[in-house]
Amino acid sequence: MGKRKVLNESELKEMQLPAEGELFGRVIKMMGGENLLVKCSDGVTRRGRIRGKLKRRVWIRDNDIVIIAPWEFGDKDRGDILWRYTLPQVDWLKANKHIEIDF
Repeated sequence: MGKRKVLNESELKEMQLPAEGELFGRVIKMMGGENLLVKCSDGVTRRGRIRGKLKRRVWIRDNDIVIIAPWEFGDKDRGDILWRYTLPQVDWLKANKHIEIDF
C-alpha cells in the first residue's frame, strides 16, 4: 500500500482530541529541523519534536494549534508533536469549548 495522498486540507475529516497525558499547544517558533517551540495549555513552554510519521506529511507553521505529549523521561520541558489542527478544526474546538481563545 502506498501513502495516502491529500491534495487539500479540507478533505481531512478525522479529528483527534488529546488523550490522557497530552495537551493542546500553540507553535511559537520554528527552531529548525524537526524542533519547534510550543506554548502548552498548562502554561509551560516546551520544545516539541515532530514525530517521524508527521514529518513529511504535515506542514507545521507558526501559530498552529497542535497536540503535544510531554516526555515522561528526561526533560519535562520537551515533548512530541502528535497532531496539527486545520483552521476549521480550530474554530470547531473553540466553539465547543475544548480550547481557550488565547493560551
